[in-house]
Amino acid sequence: MSQSRTIYLDYNATAPVKPAVVEAVAQALATGGNPSSVHSTGRNARIAVENAREKVASLLGASAGDVIFTSGGTEANNLCLRSFHEAGRKLLVSAVEHPSVMTTALALGATIIPVDQNGVVQPDSLAELLEAEGKDQSVLVSVMAANNETGVLQPIQELADIAHQYGALMHTDAVQVAGKIPFDMKVLNVDLATISAHKTCGPAGTGALITSVQVGKMQGIQTGGGQEKGLRPGTENLAGIAGFGVAAELAADDLARTDEIEALRDSLERQISDFALDVRIFGADTARVGNTSCFAMPGVDSEVQVMSFDLEGIAISAGAACSSGKVSASPVLLAMGVDETAASSAIRVSLGWGTTQDDIDEFVAAWKALYGRLGQKSEELTAA
Repeated sequence: MSQSRTIYLDYNATAPVKPAVVEAVAQALATGGNPSSVHSTGRNARIAVENAREKVASLLGASAGDVIFTSGGTEANNLCLRSFHEAGRKLLVSAVEHPSVMTTALALGATIIPVDQNGVVQPDSLAELLEAEGKDQSVLVSVMAANNETGVLQPIQELADIAHQYGALMHTDAVQVAGKIPFDMKVLNVDLATISAHKTCGPAGTGALITSVQVGKMQGIQTGGGQEKGLRPGTENLAGIAGFGVAAELAADDLARTDEIEALRDSLERQISDFALDVRIFGADTARVGNTSCFAMPGVDSEVQVMSFDLEGIAISAGAACSSGKVSASPVLLAMGVDETAASSAIRVSLGWGTTQDDIDEFVAAWKALYGRLGQKSEELTAA
């Protein structure tokens, strides 16, 4: 294939920023101002922040007053877990969480909720753990809405209902669903949700923790000024937040393309499955976000695949792109019962607003060529 352009199929790592977002960021940088200042420039900056707060809240069916801006999804997840842990709540988190939740939760002594072979938390499993804790115990349950590696969706509303039956609070990392599927915190009965700007075609370095009125007063985990209700001290990232607001507003455009993007994903999976019967698509037997596909090329290491596609001008990833380029067997797939050999040969392809059928076809052609060079040889070696 021609290397005159890059085929970007790594939207779950970061979604390319939309032109209108770039304009909003540039305008905010040019205008300047500290949102905490009382003069006219500061007041205009504050207006920009509050306008963005409204737009971000609207994307998740929340109220503007529920939005706490942070530096991204990782900080928002940490704020949620650490705040309630400091307040004495026990933590229950699923076995397939993003590292920003899992690493933090393990450090805080959390209990892990198991998942089935598709990576789904079964409501009975959560109920059993909450029953063991007892209804008199304060618990925070954290289960991501959609997995960043497999795209598998969790039964959030059912899990939230169970959590509330036991007096627990429900948090969900909604980073990978915002702008991909309709998501309404009130409908889902969720108390807290995390969102990240750069996963919704906004600028990196901005995110938010959305808290419902039922949560009550949280405890900040940093000290400083009184910004963001005292929960996130420090001068707000005006340019990033302004861009975040525009990205959230434009997310409706992506929702309108959900079926189209899912059809592209299905085309990809159909073509590679028809070509190689031993391809394993993870999470294919349950509900997934329509833009995500995670599958293994037997016998070919994930890192080899990522580098090979990169040389062809195709950007994909192996698991989560949150470990400074480190490629290893996915803990998410291992938690699903996938053996380490298969988990070590898995890659993730994630689509978005700029993806076309030509992109999919060129990726498939490159995948088939790589499989022909390495996949079949690995089969022969195994058979020998």
